[in-house]
Amino acid sequence: MTEERTVQSDQIQRELELQRQNEQPMMQQQMQMQADSANGVVCPKCGTVNEPEAQFCASCGEPLHMAVCPSCGSEIDPDADFCEVCHHYIKQDVCSFCGADFGPYDGYCPQCGMPRGGIVCPACHTLNDFSFCKQCGQPLTAEAKSILKEMRELPEYKELMALSREYNELQMQLPYETEQDKQRGDALHSLRERVLQLLAEDEGEEFPEIPAPHKKRVTKEELHESKQRKLDQLAELLSRMSIPPQASPAKVRNFAMAQKPAGVRLAWKCNYKNALHSSPCGCAKPQMGGTWVILGHNSKQEIKDDK
Repeated sequence: MTEERTVQSDQIQRELELQRQNEQPMMQQQMQMQADSANGVVCPKCGTVNEPEAQFCASCGEPLHMAVCPSCGSEIDPDADFCEVCHHYIKQDVCSFCGADFGPYDGYCPQCGMPRGGIVCPACHTLNDFSFCKQCGQPLTAEAKSILKEMRELPEYKELMALSREYNELQMQLPYETEQDKQRGDALHSLRERVLQLLAEDEGEEFPEIPAPHKKRVTKEELHESKQRKLDQLAELLSRMSIPPQASPAKVRNFAMAQKPAGVRLAWKCNYKNALHSSPCGCAKPQMGGTWVILGHNSKQEIKDDK
């Protein structure tokens, strides 16, 4: 019995020694981090020790000091001007419409004249903090209208609008539903050509040119392929028109909203979190740039600020 207790005691001592050896490196690491943090700021993401006054990690760019939304209390990046939790513009010293500095007692922006607190869209009556209506895309300020006018003169924008119109026309087109429907359509097409040819010959034209119909019906498969080609062309063009990072969040929002084509379901993919927003108006840091992307059907759950 004594021998058994001795064996158990030895085993317990070995386990305690092993535990002490395992804990020692962790304690040393914690002590080192505490010593480092006394001389600088430790990044919570990568562990890099930064200068005491640093706001962002020198290694990975992670914010070192999170701010708090004054509206809902959520943690936000210190250079964010919009809370993605409660969807409020939070910068009291910066005009949301043009990015100019706001004085503490200014009711209207000293540069663009827009009121603090937003304006109501005259078209859809949505309250907006930014220069373009987040609901219908209407330009709401003089600067927004000027940017839109300049954008419409760009070759890329004209091409974008042309592709958008062509896609919308395809959306309105009705395909053949059955093979019998297609045969009936082909017969009507042949009859049309014959009637136009006879009318032209009656007018004295020996070799009349028969104009093609404005819209030729096709099968579902052919219509789907045509739509997909247009969407691929739109996606490639939107990618080329992506907006690079800029200093002013207001400028990025204004240019992005000005280039948005109508009639195609889009989302704004931000460079901040690679998240999808219904527009850059729902992004906390649009100054990091982004691009419009085309959404397919049943993808509403992917849009961050629609949740």
